[in-house]
Amino acid sequence: MMSQTGPLGLVGSLGTVSKVVLLVLFLFSVVSWTIILLKSRTFRAGDRDDRRFMNAFAKTKDQEELRRQAHRLPASPTAMLFLGATDRLQEEARDGRGGLTAGSAEPIEAPSPADRQYMDRVVAHLVQDQIAKQETYLPFLATTGNITPFIGLLGTVMGIIDAFGEIGKQGTASISAVAPGVAEALVATAAGLFTAIPAVIAYNYFLNRIRKSAFRAEAFSIELVHQLQTKLKAAGVRG
Repeated sequence: MMSQTGPLGLVGSLGTVSKVVLLVLFLFSVVSWTIILLKSRTFRAGDRDDRRFMNAFAKTKDQEELRRQAHRLPASPTAMLFLGATDRLQEEARDGRGGLTAGSAEPIEAPSPADRQYMDRVVAHLVQDQIAKQETYLPFLATTGNITPFIGLLGTVMGIIDAFGEIGKQGTASISAVAPGVAEALVATAAGLFTAIPAVIAYNYFLNRIRKSAFRAEAFSIELVHQLQTKLKAAGVRG
């Protein structure tokens, strides 16, 4: 029967609840794969722009020229970190206003731009901001990996209930009467796993990429803070 009707006939033979379950799983799968493809492209662009910016950072001595190059590499977390840090320090040096501590909305007392502790807080805040941007949409992948197997299981349970109801109507429990209903019910479980497995793999892969990117940004921030402080002190800015 299944070989005659094919997949569409199999789906058409499912009960209303099973069809709703498959529709929900299909939507989860479409959104998950969209996020996977989007994040893959984003991380590739970020790695490429990071390499370009780090080469420019090592070779370019003029800060304004380096800022212009950083503006042309918007996908690079380190370039955005550099722009954020230099913008904040230039603003503080010009206006003498207080800044924000990392993860806090409370203003702090206006420090000297060359204050190493203040610069560390500014850079740490910017690093966390870049990490948060890279983690965009990842919670959806985690949610998909966690709940879609259970949604599929729900469809399976409801399908088996329908199958046993049909057995009761027919008054027989032969394999020919049981097998089609059970096979149809298991489609929901297969669909749930098909949706969850890629989402879990992609989520763990992207988390690993974010950890590597965060480590790279933190290592760069150490060099950046040291370089900025050295330049500020050389220009006569005292803490």
